[in-house]
Amino acid sequence: MRPRGPASHSHFLQLLVGIGVVALGLALAIGAFGIPANAGYAGVGPNFLPWVVALALLACGVRLVTNARRGGFLHMDDHSGEHPDWQGFAWLSGGLLLNAALITTIGFVFSCVLCFVLAARGMRLSSGQPSRAWAPVLRDTLVGLLISAPVYWAFTKFLGINLPGLTDTGWL
Repeated sequence: MRPRGPASHSHFLQLLVGIGVVALGLALAIGAFGIPANAGYAGVGPNFLPWVVALALLACGVRLVTNARRGGFLHMDDHSGEHPDWQGFAWLSGGLLLNAALITTIGFVFSCVLCFVLAARGMRLSSGQPSRAWAPVLRDTLVGLLISAPVYWAFTKFLGINLPGLTDTGWL
């Protein structure tokens, strides 16, 4: 006999999330069929990454469905009385939107740094760590540079993929 009430409703919602992840993985796998499999540099073709992501989504989706069918996430905290943190959400959303809006103007590296700084600020606010000090902003800027610059260089210099840059040198 299946339980009824709020617990069964949350299990049903967890099952729907798992089914959605499986469907997303299947859609990505179907899309990967349309990408040519010509082996490029190092024997990896352009369809390699979509297949990896599709298989990972399928594995995660199957695991979510299995967990939901076995009773759901039993040790999950109940957050039903809590309200969403709109301030943190606004900082995260602003970072993503500004990244998309400014990537062709200020380049990949600086737009990603800005996105990282704003997203980190939003995450700190949502976890209850408000700060008016400049040290976290400077640290996040440095970390953002240490992440985005090597990614930019790897894509432009090693893979030959054009990303928007601030200069024509290919280094920034």
